[in-house]
Amino acid sequence: MNKLNLGWIGLGNMGNPMVKNLLKAGFRVTVYNRTKGKESELVSAGALVADSPKQLAESSDVIMIMVSDDNAVKQIFTEENGLLSASLTGKLVIDLSTVSPQTSRELAALCQKENAGFMDAPVSGSVKPAQDAQLIIMTGGEEATFNKAKPIFDAIGKLALYLGKTGAGSSAKLAINYFLGVTLQGFAETILFAQNLGIKQNDMLTIINEGACSSGVTKTKAQNIVNNNYKAAFPLKHLAKDLKLAHEQGLNTPLLSPLLNSYQDALKAGYGEDDVIAILNYLAALPASSKK
Repeated sequence: MNKLNLGWIGLGNMGNPMVKNLLKAGFRVTVYNRTKGKESELVSAGALVADSPKQLAESSDVIMIMVSDDNAVKQIFTEENGLLSASLTGKLVIDLSTVSPQTSRELAALCQKENAGFMDAPVSGSVKPAQDAQLIIMTGGEEATFNKAKPIFDAIGKLALYLGKTGAGSSAKLAINYFLGVTLQGFAETILFAQNLGIKQNDMLTIINEGACSSGVTKTKAQNIVNNNYKAAFPLKHLAKDLKLAHEQGLNTPLLSPLLNSYQDALKAGYGEDDVIAILNYLAALPASSKK
């Protein structure tokens, strides 16, 4: 049994499998989720349940957070019975959420005032890598803190990288998600262009995934397309949010503006809860005039 007592806040698509891997590694884990009911499977696997972030913090050496956006993670700290209402002295807070580097620095400052450590540690990978403990963890903070947290990261991922001071992990996550957006947009546009020229969808998918343009994400998302399965492993709304954050951090490349517009428009068109590869369906539904 690992001696560190962990607290985990946020039991979405990623949180549940990550907590299961921590339990398998022998950690004692207490969980909290605003929406009740999501913790039942974890309780069966050995997790404890807290009624509030405050109660969770009081029983944890390390507090891990994985929620949807900047406002959600800030609320975990500041709400009634939030983290700041507990004594955080000597504890470590690890935020695995995808937020802006500035938010990470603000959270680190709050922790410092409470004599607690802080790391931003967003992950690269979606539900299947989370289930298989094959995530890549990108971290920012103090290197000594990273070394303390390394056994935790090893239980949920295949690679943990220390990238620099607070905000470095968040910066790297925005960069890799920009690349993800470019990749998926190009993937979808290529498939639709080929179809318009009379090439069967399955044939084009084979050409892509048997050639030099193949990647892990094109192979995974090809299966979604073939099976007409758009259940979210990574919801489109989150990538739209991340591209907006990247823009706010100064990304101003030639591809960003049309890419950001495409995902924002897909979000407005109702594809936000679908998997990111639903960008294909959004583009396919556009009027012919808008594709010129």
